[in-house]
Amino acid sequence: MSSAPASSHPQSHPHEELLAHLTRTSPLGPREAARVVAEVLAYFSETAEEYVRRRHGELQARGLTNEKIFARLAEELPARRVAAPGLSARQLRRIVYG
Repeated sequence: MSSAPASSHPQSHPHEELLAHLTRTSPLGPREAARVVAEVLAYFSETAEEYVRRRHGELQARGLTNEKIFARLAEELPARRVAAPGLSARQLRRIVYG
């Protein structure tokens, strides 16, 4: 077993520290932890538009009317983490410099 520091090895997973934490603090094995992390990241990678479309379908399948669905979406969306939109270099400069 090598005693070289972990930083000398390339990371095999972009969320290596999180995976190590999950396997230390839960009954999850490395493969299960990686799957859970992938699922959570996928869940939060939805854009606002993707979330609205998906959620609309779910609520419609439960029999809610559009009036109730849109009111509920208006309540849910501000609390929902969604993926940031793709921004051009110009848009990024405008954010930084106004």
